[in-house]
Amino acid sequence: MRGFVFSTEKAFDEEGNLKQPKQLSINKVGHDLHGIDPVFKKFSSSEKLSGLLCSLGYRRPVIIQSTYIFKQPGIGGEVVPHQDNTFLYTDPPTCTGLWLALEDATVINGCLWAIPGSHKDGLVRRFVRDENGVHFDKPSPTYDQKDFVSIEVKAGSLVVIHGNLIHQSFENSSSKSRHAYSLHVVDTDGCKWIEDNWIQRKVAPEPIYVR
Repeated sequence: MRGFVFSTEKAFDEEGNLKQPKQLSINKVGHDLHGIDPVFKKFSSSEKLSGLLCSLGYRRPVIIQSTYIFKQPGIGGEVVPHQDNTFLYTDPPTCTGLWLALEDATVINGCLWAIPGSHKDGLVRRFVRDENGVHFDKPSPTYDQKDFVSIEVKAGSLVVIHGNLIHQSFENSSSKSRHAYSLHVVDTDGCKWIEDNWIQRKVAPEPIYVR
């Protein structure tokens, strides 16, 4: 998977036509921006990010996924509660999400929400690829929305997300977009990329650095 453009259903009318200009209809672009675009590559492999990962104990980190999220006004869709390890699994689990706010993220325009301490309770389910296609290995659990807290941040803030942290975001109901750049990193030192992960690459990604 190199680069794909995604739009939400709300961007189209009943006849399948866009309701607004193209530039305001894109929901997100992914999953390999750091691999195909020099600007994203430069940032994603910067000394600041590699230093952060080093401080978290990574020894041979690779970026397994990168996505630009527009969260457009009025059509920016909901992201249901999930854990990143569900989709990007290594043995042992090593996924960390790096979520960079490119614009202010507020409750009104669809900021992140998370359940504090949920990363300590283990992985709930996985999204796998097998002979039946791609699917979850277990049903979706039910969460109490009262357990979530909002993560409102200013533009330029970086949110570091543990792979087992349960988090979500709601629809953008405001007149302002909520742009963000999202990276997901796993370690390849003593860790195995599981063969039934839904994302598989023909060529293994290069590490950001090696300790």
